[in-house]
Amino acid sequence: MSVASASACLVLAAALACAQTPAGAPVNFTATVDLAGGAHDSIRINILRWSTDADRDQLIGAWNLTAAPTPAGRGRPAIDENDPALADVNPAAGRGGRGGRGGRGGRGGEAAEAPKPTPERSLKAALERAMTVGYVWTSEVTGYAVRYAARSAQPDGGERIVLVTERPFAAGTPAANASPYEFTLIELHLNSKGEGEGKTSATGKIAADAAAKSLGLENYAAAPVVLKSVKRSK
Repeated sequence: MSVASASACLVLAAALACAQTPAGAPVNFTATVDLAGGAHDSIRINILRWSTDADRDQLIGAWNLTAAPTPAGRGRPAIDENDPALADVNPAAGRGGRGGRGGRGGRGGEAAEAPKPTPERSLKAALERAMTVGYVWTSEVTGYAVRYAARSAQPDGGERIVLVTERPFAAGTPAANASPYEFTLIELHLNSKGEGEGKTSATGKIAADAAAKSLGLENYAAAPVVLKSVKRSK
């Protein structure tokens, strides 16, 4: 068998492995991150459904400033993190949610000038309208809602998984509020056994990957590892 044929077989096998997990079936991962002073924190990632191609196109369009308006009715999370049904993955479930944040009134009735569109602002707005498809749990009481979750098969039989959370992911960042974004992109690279590593936009730049038709980290190889010992779990 030629090298090209062998590579094609690996890609097909990985794609079939992905297909064995239905779009609506939960997929879970565990990992660790280093904290200041040499301590470590355990991370749990619960993906309750994968984003659709339409979801992907909406976020890529938002980043490229070419997105069409989000259809009405997409502004409510699909999953409530305080639902008692999530008690097995969120210890804080059922304790009551966070209070709503009131809007900030204008000053003296003056109309505020609309901020200049940027990829970061556009993507932030799109994420606020997107449905929740999973959660990232740390030692913090409140989890991080995942608004985008996508995976793609890799030539070595592994997977590349891209997640985007609604707010900055503090764990593993060099310092508090060090992220240049108001959200966090997490990119996981896993082998055929479901084991690997993860890096985030807190220490790397976000870019639209035209070849993979996905958002991702620019120059992933050069970014520091943030999520260590990543494993797919039950």
